[in-house]
Amino acid sequence: MSRLPVIRNIVQSNWLDLIGAVLIFSVCYFRNFHGTIYADGQIQFGIPFSELWSHVKEGAYPLGLSSTLGAIFSMLATRFVSKQKNSGNMIGIFTTVNSGTNDFLFGNASAVITYPLTFFTHSLAYKKWREGEEIKSRDKFYYLIIIVAMLIAFALVHLGAYFFGGKTDGHFLLIVSLTFGISLGATFSNVFKYEDTWVSWSIYNVVQLIKNTMQMNMANVVKYIFYLINAALTLVDWKYNGDIVKGSNIHL
Repeated sequence: MSRLPVIRNIVQSNWLDLIGAVLIFSVCYFRNFHGTIYADGQIQFGIPFSELWSHVKEGAYPLGLSSTLGAIFSMLATRFVSKQKNSGNMIGIFTTVNSGTNDFLFGNASAVITYPLTFFTHSLAYKKWREGEEIKSRDKFYYLIIIVAMLIAFALVHLGAYFFGGKTDGHFLLIVSLTFGISLGATFSNVFKYEDTWVSWSIYNVVQLIKNTMQMNMANVVKYIFYLINAALTLVDWKYNGDIVKGSNIHL
């Protein structure tokens, strides 16, 4: 029996999935992010939706539309993992390919070597969860995961910038390394279903929240507030309610 049934019901709610999808779509729509394309070797912003298809037929890549759809499915992957559905890990495998492509086009050349690692981690999580991985508390191995993930992140991001170019500003590389390190640690600890996975995601969302607030990107601020709330609720749910019991009234 769940110790905190109200929290479990909120985390398992399909309404929260719908709210997240509508929120992210609205954020992207009102920012006109769907009107961003990649053509002739550069990013072009503000393309009217009525003209978007004509640009695509001429060989343009619908970067904004692809990013919008990717963001929605990435959110759903996170929500399904929160609900302990292995389908969330499966969706994460495919959204990694889309996100890596878009991130590379936006100037993060190290995406060539960082996203394959994320792809592998999501695949491993799917395999481990399918074998019956259960929620566990942090231990020495958890801390090792976090430390190694951060070291790998800094190494890959800087190596990627050195070998593949793109944006090589020191401040940019530091931010990318930190955010990738936190997300990589969270993604890898999710493989073993550590409840503190959601501590890492909470930290990641706070970092993104601060960064976007400083940039006055209020649309992303709203998005990361949603992610932060979901991470906090899931942390409490996993910690106090544990694994979903098979045969319960919660649909897996």
